[in-house]
Amino acid sequence: MTAQEKVAALRDEMQKNNVDAFIIYSADPHMSEYLPAEWQERAWLSGFMGSAGLVVITKDKAGLWTDGRYFTQAPIELAGSGIDLFKDGMEDTPIYTDWIISEIPENGKVAVNALATSHSNWEMMYEKFSKKNITLIDLPLLKYVWKERGAPSQNPIYTHPEERAGQSVNEKLGAIRQKMDDLGASYHIISSLDDVAWTLNLRGSDVESNPVFMGYVIITKNDAFLFTNLEKLDVESRRQLDEAWVKMMPYEEFYNHLKTISNEKILVSPNSNQQIFESLKIGNEFIKAPVPGNLMKAQKNKTELEGFRKVMVRDGVAMVKFLYWLKHTAGKEPLTEYSIGEKLRDFRAEGENFVGESFGSIVGYRDNGAIMHYSAKKEGSKEVTNVDTILVDSGGQYLEGTTDITRTFALGTPSEEFKRNSTLVLKGLIQLSMVKFPKGTRGVQLDAIARLPLWMEGKDYNHGTGHGVGSFMNVHEGPQNIRKDMNPQELMVGMVCSNEPGFYVEGEYGIRHENLIAVKEAAKTDFGTFYEFETLTFCPFFKDTIVKELLSEEEIKWLNDYHQQCEDKLRPHLEGDVKEWFLRLTSPL
Repeated sequence: MTAQEKVAALRDEMQKNNVDAFIIYSADPHMSEYLPAEWQERAWLSGFMGSAGLVVITKDKAGLWTDGRYFTQAPIELAGSGIDLFKDGMEDTPIYTDWIISEIPENGKVAVNALATSHSNWEMMYEKFSKKNITLIDLPLLKYVWKERGAPSQNPIYTHPEERAGQSVNEKLGAIRQKMDDLGASYHIISSLDDVAWTLNLRGSDVESNPVFMGYVIITKNDAFLFTNLEKLDVESRRQLDEAWVKMMPYEEFYNHLKTISNEKILVSPNSNQQIFESLKIGNEFIKAPVPGNLMKAQKNKTELEGFRKVMVRDGVAMVKFLYWLKHTAGKEPLTEYSIGEKLRDFRAEGENFVGESFGSIVGYRDNGAIMHYSAKKEGSKEVTNVDTILVDSGGQYLEGTTDITRTFALGTPSEEFKRNSTLVLKGLIQLSMVKFPKGTRGVQLDAIARLPLWMEGKDYNHGTGHGVGSFMNVHEGPQNIRKDMNPQELMVGMVCSNEPGFYVEGEYGIRHENLIAVKEAAKTDFGTFYEFETLTFCPFFKDTIVKELLSEEEIKWLNDYHQQCEDKLRPHLEGDVKEWFLRLTSPL
């Protein structure tokens, strides 16, 4: 079926049920960013493959709302679908709920799948729609249209041992129960997959590139339950759960179990799916607050930080070998963006304890570099030669940690314009790397530091500067970030973030430079405690795309010091021509 045919089939179901608008979020029952194949409803319907966005279908119109990362990609993938692009966050773009109100009659009916709709979204819509006498209902119409979803993964669930996690399951459950007690909660429900996996020191592979598994956790003052596919638990994971007194229950029994709970004070995140709230709303009191383990997970302990440092050396070695190979192969052998991504994975796979990629590699040659989350397909990806520029954003999952790195460089002779813009982006990365900030600082307060060199020339980029990163966990992790949005979460010691300013010229090139950084204490002064960032990533930048005159002495010193650290960390693991080439890269600017 084409996207148009799928939309037409959905409209038939809408008409049968007297539905005026149907909303498809990019979500599963666990509100994941990256979805298991059987829950990629929005992508299946629209053809748009980005990780963020929602689709609204009315009786005669259709729209996709997505953010600035996908403004270039979305029109390409929506072509011929009959679905219009709404650029979320732009001044002239209506909020999707306001657009629905303007498009359907009063007393109309809007349907969603409550399993794939967060409670916070449901509450927001209910409040808005009820003012116009519009009814919001749970009606998963896509189950009648998408009839070949495929079955859930049967991949095994395995342990993430304490020697890598740095904490036992019992210690984590104890800390969570203390937070429950502080909030007056008798029950706590965890539905987000990374929080489920972190809490129980388990990992899986139900979602591509994310070492998580489909499951829910319920914690009471004395008990804990894991709801998952029990056949997937290996012997060691069962033993670990038994030792922590965690009862194992079938995944499909979760909602039936919820209906047995009454007269309890239940701590549950507003980002949990609406079906959870529907199952518990009679006879229980909700304490709506973030999952306590989410913030605990974000503050990496000493063991986890040491794991990051180890895998960054492994990953840096793989990157240097890859960059040498690409620089010396482009133009001599047939290469495509897709084959380059496969080759990069091969280099990483040579490293100890490599599990897989932390996301699908973004290899954008020439103008494709301007598509921020570009994904090259095996068939039809752009041929790569020894001219122009290329952006490579990639990462690895290792048993000890997760990596995410971007390097943008020239395969031929870069233009002066490109070199200038590349240097401005690098200045932003360096300035953020050097900053010191008082305890209590939020990411939004640091975001401008990375953007300032571009802002001074009237330039900007349409994505965040930094996201949290998990420890052998999801490459995108909250609650912290570094971006323009007003996120109240302060940056805390142990948090790992990306540092990735960029600049993009549609139809020409894209630039992004990215390292991972960790928050650490810098000093205590008369004015309080100050923090700084430890740079975790080790891979040199290319000097042939740097305009030295644009860098301050302080920035040049940082870059030379960073390259010396790269040399110290990676040199012992390199040899021959690769080593000699690498030493030229790390020589002082």
